[in-house]
Amino acid sequence: MKLTYEGLRETEKWRQAGIALPSYDPAAAAKRAKDAPVWAHFGVGNIFRVFIGGLADRLLNEGAMDRGIVCVEAYDFEIADKIYAPFDNLVLSVTLRGDGTTEKRVLGSLSEAVKATPDDPAAMARLQAIFSAPSLQMVSFTVTEKAYALRDASGAYLPRAARDMEKGPAAAAGAIGMVTALLYERFRSGGTPLALVSMDNVSRNGEKLRAAVLETAEEWRRRGFVPDGFAEWIGNEGKVSFPWTMIDKITPRPGPAVAELLTDLGVEDMTPVITEKQTYIAPYGNAEGPQYLVIEDRFPNGRPPLERAGVYMTDRATVNKAERMKVTACLNPIHTGLCTYACLLGYELFADAMGDPELSRLARVIGYGEGLPVVDDPGVLSPEAFLDEVLNERFPNPYLGDTSARIAVDISQMTAIRFGETIKAHMARGDSAGLTGIPLAIAGWFRYLLAVDDRGEPFALSPDPMLPELREIFKGVILGRPETLGDRLRGLLTNETLFGVDLYDAGIGEKIEAMTRELLAGPGAVRATLKRHLVSL
Repeated sequence: MKLTYEGLRETEKWRQAGIALPSYDPAAAAKRAKDAPVWAHFGVGNIFRVFIGGLADRLLNEGAMDRGIVCVEAYDFEIADKIYAPFDNLVLSVTLRGDGTTEKRVLGSLSEAVKATPDDPAAMARLQAIFSAPSLQMVSFTVTEKAYALRDASGAYLPRAARDMEKGPAAAAGAIGMVTALLYERFRSGGTPLALVSMDNVSRNGEKLRAAVLETAEEWRRRGFVPDGFAEWIGNEGKVSFPWTMIDKITPRPGPAVAELLTDLGVEDMTPVITEKQTYIAPYGNAEGPQYLVIEDRFPNGRPPLERAGVYMTDRATVNKAERMKVTACLNPIHTGLCTYACLLGYELFADAMGDPELSRLARVIGYGEGLPVVDDPGVLSPEAFLDEVLNERFPNPYLGDTSARIAVDISQMTAIRFGETIKAHMARGDSAGLTGIPLAIAGWFRYLLAVDDRGEPFALSPDPMLPELREIFKGVILGRPETLGDRLRGLLTNETLFGVDLYDAGIGEKIEAMTRELLAGPGAVRATLKRHLVSL
C-alpha cells in the first residue's frame, strides 16, 4: 500500500490492515484550499501533523469543513521535500494506547506544503497570494518557543532578527520576519482581518507572538520599509488578533517500532527521516491519545467550527488559567524535573523512569504537593483530574516511546515558567522556603550538566541554546569532589531571567546549593540524595 492519493484507491487493502481512510476526497479538499485558503499553519512537524491535522481531518470527515490546511515551513525545508511531497501531503496517524493497542488512520487534511524562503520566488509568490486572499481566516503556529525571541539576554537582536530588521520585508527569512512581511502583503491588498494563533507550548503565547510581530513592524517603519499605518493595523485586534491558547499532546519522535508495524501491515516507504537540521520525522506520526487545545475565541474574519473537533473555545482568562495549570504545575514542571534525573539514572524511555520509586515520588511531590495547591481552576478542565491522568496514565504509557533526552531539550528556555511561577505563588503565600521537589529538580538539572551519570559514566547532553555558557560555568566541577562547585551557582540562582525570580529571595537558593553538592558526592549520590530528601514526603 502506498501513502498517496493513488494508493488510497486500494480501499480494501487499507481496511484489512485496520487503517481508517478519509471519508472525503483529500485531493478535492486540497484544491479548494489552494483556490481559497481558510487556514494556514507555520511549523509543519510532528505535533502539527497528528494533532492539528487530526482536528481538521475530523471536521472534514464530519462535513464541518470542506478544505484542508495550507502548510508552511520556514526552518527545515527537507520536511517538505522528503515527507510531504512524496506522499501527496498525507499523514498516517498512529495513536499509541497504554494497553498496547493502536488506532491507525490516514489524514488527508494537509493540502500543500510551501517553503517560506526569500530564495524561492515561486514559493514566495504562492505565500503572498495565500496571505492576500480575503478567504484566509486564521494562521496558526507550532514553531517552538525559540522562534518568538528577537533579542538575547543582553537586549541585542539575535542574528536572524537583526538580519530581518536590516533587510526589511522583501528579504525577511526568520519565522517572525516572514510572517510580518506576509502580513504587509495582506495590508497592501486591502487589510482583510486575520487571526494569528500561536499553538506553541509557551506561556501567554499570543502575547509573545503579537509583541514580536509588532516590534518587527515598528522597526521596519522606523527604517522606512513600511508606512505608519501598517503597525497600527497590526496593533488593532479588530483587524489582526492574536488569540492565546493552551495545547497539550505528547508527540514523541517517530518510533522505529511503529515503522516496523506499518511495514508489516503492507504500507510502503515508512522509514523515518532525520534531516540535516536534526528534525526527526516520518510519513507517519505516533502520539498518545489524550489531547487538549483551549483557544481564546477572537477571530475577526471568522473561523472553522473548531469546537466540533473537541477544541475548547473560550475567553483569554480561561485560556491563561488552563495554560498555567499545565505549564506551571500539572505537566511540564514534572517533565522537566524528572527528565534530567532519568538521564542520570540511565532511563532512556521516560515511561520507564515513571516506574522508578524515587522519581515517581518526586513527580507527585512536584505535582500534587507543590503545584496543585497554587493552581487556579480554569473551569473547562479539572486540575486534579488532569494531573491524575498525567501521572497515572499518560507518563507511564510504555508504548509511547518518548525519551528522557527529548524532554531535556532546551531546559534553560523553560525554567522561568515551569518552576518560577509556582515558586512566586508560594512566595506570595509565605511558604516558598518549604519547597523540596522544585529545588531538587533544579539541583538535578545542575548535576545533569556535568554530562556524567550516577555510575560515573559520560553521556550526551540534549541540545540547549545556553549549553556552551552553562558548560563553561560547570567547567572544573568534579564528581566526587563537591568542593569544586565553589560559588558557581550564585550567578545562576540570582538570575531572574533564567528562573523568573531570585531563588535566594525565595528562600531556596542555599537549599539548591546544598542539594547540588550532595548530588556531586560521587557515584550513587544521585540515588542517595533523592532517597534522603523524599523519604518523609
